[in-house]
Amino acid sequence: MADTDRLILDRLRQLVGTPSVSSTDRDWDQGNRAVVDLLANWLSTMGFATEVQPLTPGGEKANLVAVRGSGPGGLVLAGHTDTVPFDEGRWNSDPLQLDERDNRLYGLGSTDMKGFFPLALAAAARFAGKPLKQPLIILGTADEESTMCGARALAAAGWPKARAAIIGEPTGLVPVRMHKGIMMLGARISGKAGHSSNPALGNSALDGLHALMGELLDYRRELAEHYSHPLFEVPCPTLNLGRVHGGDSPNRICGHSELHFDLRMTPAGSNADVLAEIQRRAARIAGERGLQIEVGQLIEDVEPFEQAADSELVRLAEKLSGHSAIAVAFATEAGFLQQMGMETIVMGPGSIDRAHQPDEFLPLDQIHPCIDVLERFIGHYCL
Repeated sequence: MADTDRLILDRLRQLVGTPSVSSTDRDWDQGNRAVVDLLANWLSTMGFATEVQPLTPGGEKANLVAVRGSGPGGLVLAGHTDTVPFDEGRWNSDPLQLDERDNRLYGLGSTDMKGFFPLALAAAARFAGKPLKQPLIILGTADEESTMCGARALAAAGWPKARAAIIGEPTGLVPVRMHKGIMMLGARISGKAGHSSNPALGNSALDGLHALMGELLDYRRELAEHYSHPLFEVPCPTLNLGRVHGGDSPNRICGHSELHFDLRMTPAGSNADVLAEIQRRAARIAGERGLQIEVGQLIEDVEPFEQAADSELVRLAEKLSGHSAIAVAFATEAGFLQQMGMETIVMGPGSIDRAHQPDEFLPLDQIHPCIDVLERFIGHYCL
């Protein structure tokens, strides 16, 4: 095994072995600072100027910005440093120990997406001793798997900036120029409790919930008619009714009920317009039924993302990868980097089908192709 390969495996072993779960569940949520510090130390020895940006008062959650070179333009290679929660009992190996078998590297975050960082560093190392005409920036963010607070903070600050950005999420090294947005919404319905023997004694929040669910399903069909996009495998926006709760007894008119649902919008529409329309329809049902219905976001939303097909970055990515750019259903941090004025794509090793699953793995045969294509991106944007 070559020294470069040993270094890649050692770095990924350390990253996988450093827990950094982010979650809206407080019992699971952890900081990512230890992962950021590992990356910062490696990049410092490679001649990068590193800045750790705390996101919490104690600095347990942080972004990393590492820069080599100066001037306008340049390239950002970006990834998130957190992982999702895991069920160790469903794994065939320790999720926090990198395990090489079947020409694969198994471990939590191996493909989504700690595995991208050692490959980005290996590509950057090929330019050791070479002066860069434009900067190369390695970016590590916090909490992509939950609140995306790391990317939101960068967008709010407007830094770092470059000409182009590549987010190394697992795409099988196929460039992604478009993805759906995501909203997670909650509807809270308040009626009046009463004895079930006489409907006039109350006003059922469950009846109101039933009406709202029917309205949302009707609206889902309308979204498919007006906002579908043929580039997506699932071309229409999706609306999933995910959780319901209400009532406390069969013989009691339900006074309160709640519905949680998500909606993934294509770039043909906007999250804000969709939310306003859902709120308008909920208000109509509330007025007709004498109920109170409040619809709001459970978490901050992520807007749909689209990078123009004829942009320099997309054309270059298609040329270097040999694949036409595609659209995907999952959401990423791409829109936040794009807001900062950078052409942005999503492209990295591994498969999203293995992400968030037991026995997540990074295929060994994608390591060197990834490093090679990143080297060519760096050469184009930084030399």
